[in-house]
Amino acid sequence: MQNLTTCPVCGGESSKKVMDCIDYTVSRETFSIVQCTKCGFKYTNPRPDDKEIGKYYESEEYVSHSNSKKGLINTVYHWVRNYSLRKKVELINNQAKKGNLLDIGCGTGEFLSTAVANGWKGQGIEPNDKARYQAISNHKLNVLPESGIASLQNNNFDVITMWHVLEHVHTLNERVLEIYSLLKPGGKAIIAVPNCTSYDASVYGKEWAAYDVPRHLYHFTPETMKALFRKHKMDFVQSYPMKFDSFYVSMLTEKNVHKQNRLLPAFLNGFKSNLKTKNDAEKYSSVIYVFVK
Repeated sequence: MQNLTTCPVCGGESSKKVMDCIDYTVSRETFSIVQCTKCGFKYTNPRPDDKEIGKYYESEEYVSHSNSKKGLINTVYHWVRNYSLRKKVELINNQAKKGNLLDIGCGTGEFLSTAVANGWKGQGIEPNDKARYQAISNHKLNVLPESGIASLQNNNFDVITMWHVLEHVHTLNERVLEIYSLLKPGGKAIIAVPNCTSYDASVYGKEWAAYDVPRHLYHFTPETMKALFRKHKMDFVQSYPMKFDSFYVSMLTEKNVHKQNRLLPAFLNGFKSNLKTKNDAEKYSSVIYVFVK
């Protein structure tokens, strides 16, 4: 296990434990989430190091690396994903002219292949061998392993995306620095992460499925996301909501806690969560942030 002694965002040396969460997906182990007393950033600590973390992804229940449609939650996830792919491509089209796109943590390549079909020149990075193989074999994409990011040319990408990936990265500051270096001047970083200040997070507390310990190493708020990128000389441009995430996360939470699919309470909590936002993008269950170099 790796124990962080300083805050990844501000470098503060003092933190307090705010909750213990269970890994419902794979191990049933308990992990602590702490909060920096200086900037308020929450992160999983201690945590598995980069050599230990792989075993915590080894489950069909972990949807992001799987194309399985077994079970209700996987089925819903894949149905929503197909709609969301189109909306994501619309978003990047609105933020930049079609050019070079890098999708870090591209999984099985669904978003990247959709963007390429829309006219983008796509490149992917994916550390999971099985997911990377599927992206290459199913979609004929150019996808490199994690180590391949060092071979990419600086100042080369118009857009870099990370869809629910940044919260998984052990070397957080190094990754943001890499994004800055790889982007062209004026290039955009488009980053989606869960929002631990959302209404559904407050309702479910430590059971909220988007804490997803230990795979989620960091638990962002709008303030801490902006602080992290500001630290690395990237300016905030705009935020967008991910409106389906409150429903999906609520469904997953209900299943984790009650060991069965409870659609009605999940739907109601998801609906309430979106209603409580009053259309403020930064109050949704997950938020997409756009930063510019």
